Amino acid sequence: MTSDIFKELNMQAHLRIARPVSDLQFAKTMYCQGLQLSVIGAFEDHQGFDGVMLGRAGMQYHFEFTHCKTQPVRAQPTAEDLIVFYLPDNHEWITSCARMLTAGFQQVAAFNPYWDLKGRTFVDADGYRVVLQNARCAIIA
Repeated sequence: MTSDIFKELNMQAHLRIARPVSDLQFAKTMYCQGLQLSVIGAFEDHQGFDGVMLGRAGMQYHFEFTHCKTQPVRAQPTAEDLIVFYLPDNHEWITSCARMLTAGFQQVAAFNPYWDLKGRTFVDADGYRVVLQNARCAIIA
């Protein structure tokens, strides 16, 4: 039903994935190198927060990483809090997995074994997980 409402309204959504991090510069470097993202925006001391937005031109999503100087928020992701990227081209997937390791991500076993069948799960310094899945997303027409 929800998808019918979006179609009816012709809604074009842009997704921002906002996460607190313990080291803003380190998170920026890891995600830029690992996922080939670029800085698309940044701010300093915005009511006590510093932040950076990472993305790519033409994409319908971006990451926002923040750090509060006055009351740092500790990240508390679970093993099932995932960002999943579908990479159906095998060469692109292998290259991307290697790039994640070079950027400082650690490869871990997925909590849900489904993600290990055709993918690899990586964790960043704050415990956030990214899955690179060597498949097409089955629900996208």
